[in-house]
Amino acid sequence: MSIYDTLTSLNITLPPVAIPAAAYVPFVQTGNLVFLSGHIAKKDGKPWVGQLGKNMTTEEGKAAARAIAIDLMGTLHAAVGDLNRVKRIVKLMSLVNSTGEFTEQHLVTNGASELFGQVFGDKGAHARSAFGVAQIPMGACVEIELIAELA
Repeated sequence: MSIYDTLTSLNITLPPVAIPAAAYVPFVQTGNLVFLSGHIAKKDGKPWVGQLGKNMTTEEGKAAARAIAIDLMGTLHAAVGDLNRVKRIVKLMSLVNSTGEFTEQHLVTNGASELFGQVFGDKGAHARSAFGVAQIPMGACVEIELIAELA
């Protein structure tokens, strides 16, 4: 089954690449690695604003991370032309806008990690870091960047 068949079965439509909000590019390829710039959570096309531990639950954060994973796949598709070329999702770095007392950043990030596993199977298993941060651009609740290897 192709990656696109899997996406269709999950009722996922890949979005176009978002226009960068500052002085950077959405992705860079060097050799067989593709580095995707951080993507913030969006809801209804606008930044998904909130802070975990203050006005968002872990489950809401997990949904936001899943939404970011879909955006990341849209950018990855634009970068490489065919997601079936992905040999492995190498690493995610997740920044979770959270209070000092919130300690479930790893569970929030599972929203993205689990979707990459569903879509890419064993090739979606990746290394990752999940950090709690005081703020993310535009007040977004989560930001995730990705590194992928191409076949």
